[in-house]
Amino acid sequence: MLSPRNEDELAEIVRSSQDPLAVQGGNTRGMAPEGIALTVTGLSGISLYEPGALTMVVKAGTTLAEVNDALQSENQRLAFEPMDYRGLLGTDGEPTIGGVVAANISGPRRVAVGSCRDFVLGVRFVTGSGQIIKNGGRVMKNVTGYDLVKLMAGSRGTLGILTEVSLKVLPQPETESTVILHSLDDRTAVKAMSKALGSPFEVTGAACLPSRDITVLRLEGFTESVRYRSQRLADLLTEFGNAETTRNKEDSAEIWRGICDAKSFHDHEGDVWRFSVKPSDGPNLTDRLETTELMYDWGGGLIWLKSGRGTNMRAQVGKFSGHATLVRADQETRDRIGMFQPALPSVAALSDGLRAQFDPRGILNAGLMTAA
Repeated sequence: MLSPRNEDELAEIVRSSQDPLAVQGGNTRGMAPEGIALTVTGLSGISLYEPGALTMVVKAGTTLAEVNDALQSENQRLAFEPMDYRGLLGTDGEPTIGGVVAANISGPRRVAVGSCRDFVLGVRFVTGSGQIIKNGGRVMKNVTGYDLVKLMAGSRGTLGILTEVSLKVLPQPETESTVILHSLDDRTAVKAMSKALGSPFEVTGAACLPSRDITVLRLEGFTESVRYRSQRLADLLTEFGNAETTRNKEDSAEIWRGICDAKSFHDHEGDVWRFSVKPSDGPNLTDRLETTELMYDWGGGLIWLKSGRGTNMRAQVGKFSGHATLVRADQETRDRIGMFQPALPSVAALSDGLRAQFDPRGILNAGLMTAA
């Protein structure tokens, strides 16, 4: 395994490589692209942290745990709530901040604050030609012409290898509470979540867990404000039944950690999929699928579901508006079905053009984002 100690060493490795490189951070996602393994964990450490300015600059190989510890010491957090995939995929290692940004990993709070890429202010990365590129900065109003920050977030190392990221962080709220509705069918649950998210009560999480027969809505902030808004939200949703509220912030946090990490699928055999759709389309889509084990997040716009081993859920659902990602499966199934939704020809041509510019030799995570 190649393990560069700094950015210049990484650039030299890429420039001199004659073979594809399989880029990884903590290797917690179970990806297996073609090529020689190259880890960025040697590029580690917090370069700059300014709590008063709500900004942090951190090297890509830094563990997420180290980032969270530093933020918690100043009563701050990563607002986009990244998922920990280890329980779902049965992997070990430590998630890195570079891996989080490269995959644009965003949790339940996305419905309120945005995704990971919305909090990335700047990036440094090495292209497939071994060129070191810097884009963005430490302020939200930075304008550079080409927004490579947004482009790199979600590219999964196929356009360049992240070496450093600048992040906007937010204060940790004083408390949180979850309003719980019981015994709603999928369509009614989506209506309840949509009404809650459209209310003035600042809901920061909206999910439905059919296996537990509950629909949950999170509120965060100052204690008195959360108490008031929780009661008002419960009153607003009386048409969907009597609501209860979690007893304390620890109970609420446990619910949302489980949703964020898809905990209900950890100990279940079978493949796991993520469908991203318009919330109102979700129940119609799941009606066409042969599964009863599922979970709605993002107000119904994100659907986690389990299928039998080797089942092509894209073929089963047919044409739909959205995309389906195969998150957990054996390698034979991944190779046969493909992890990612096949792109429209126009989008595929654009993606190929970008890769040709940033990685003309096609050596970075080759084939990782290519549909079967």
